[in-house]
Amino acid sequence: MSDAKIDSLRNDTPGCAERMHFNHAGASLPPRRVTEAIIDHLMLESTRGPMEAAALVTDELAMLRTNAVKFIGADEGEVAFGGSGSALWGSVFAALPPLKAGDRILIGRQEWGGNVASMQRAASHAGASIETIPCMEDGSVDPNALSAMIDDKVRLISLTWLPANGGLINDAEAIGRVANAAGIPYFVDAGQALGQLPIDVSRIGCDVLKAAGRKYVRGPRGTALVYVRAQFLEKLDPGFVDVSSGPLVNGKVELRKDARLFETSEAPISLLLGLGEAIALALELGVEAIQARIALLATQLREGLKLISGVEVRDLGTKQSGLVSFTVEGVAASVVRSKLAEKGISIGANGIPYTPFDMTVRGLQEIARASVSYFNTAAEVDGLVHAVEQIAKDAIQ
Repeated sequence: MSDAKIDSLRNDTPGCAERMHFNHAGASLPPRRVTEAIIDHLMLESTRGPMEAAALVTDELAMLRTNAVKFIGADEGEVAFGGSGSALWGSVFAALPPLKAGDRILIGRQEWGGNVASMQRAASHAGASIETIPCMEDGSVDPNALSAMIDDKVRLISLTWLPANGGLINDAEAIGRVANAAGIPYFVDAGQALGQLPIDVSRIGCDVLKAAGRKYVRGPRGTALVYVRAQFLEKLDPGFVDVSSGPLVNGKVELRKDARLFETSEAPISLLLGLGEAIALALELGVEAIQARIALLATQLREGLKLISGVEVRDLGTKQSGLVSFTVEGVAASVVRSKLAEKGISIGANGIPYTPFDMTVRGLQEIARASVSYFNTAAEVDGLVHAVEQIAKDAIQ
């Protein structure tokens, strides 16, 4: 991306004029076209009525679906939308055949805490177990170790591709090859990957993939998507349906035959239109170009932080993402976040609930997390590094 292109993108992002934003892994700054799509539709609803307004944007909603399946390499009918990635993931998980005593679920050590909570409740009720897959020396999930764990009691393999607590990128394709060879359902949490890395669900080999729209895609909060492989759908039995996903026909429920089985008839049309604009922008820019720009800035940030006395970069992995985690000696991560916010710099701070197994194994209570996006600048990265350096110096004095 040229400097002129970055300037154009920043000019089209009102938040860039207000502060330095390094919390894209939590929620990114939306471009103007996303916000305008939302506002325009809300105004249309105010004059025409919400139902009538929705009928006027069927083409735009159809384009959202077309672009979404293109975005992740899926087929038509394999993507559904909702308000929360965790809720969509949980709905599909709950539709799996019930667990039985002795059944096993295998997960990556960095699994998202919300997914773990759902799995633990189901496992504890059934007398099943959840086991973490060992990691390789670089901290990523070990496909060979996973192979050695497979037996006829394994009912699910679940992986968080890019963990919430740092820059690690797990090898989702290698894990997928093991799962596919064993014929075991494979779920991938792509919350931090969507919009940051190229995604091809056929290469990953996953049966289910979910992600939120508010992160690297730069869509509105309250939007998410879930991919469900067409051939896998017939193995699922949802606990909840409505007049859209399972209408009564001649007194009998007829379930939808596509991923929209996990959608509801009620939907936030304005937010979906905003998500449609965000995905369209990402496709226009090209995810490969986005990934390269993020990698460049993230490397600059990591190298800058490593030079600061009292600061430790906590990222694992040989391949790393735009999420940069670190700690400042003597200063809690939440305090680091607050001190940076006072300087007009936004970052995140994550604790054990986000990635409970990984944080516990590594003896970490909390990490500061600065996540870069493609429209950040090298000057902003330098500003963040300087601000963290000052916090570290103040802690020593």
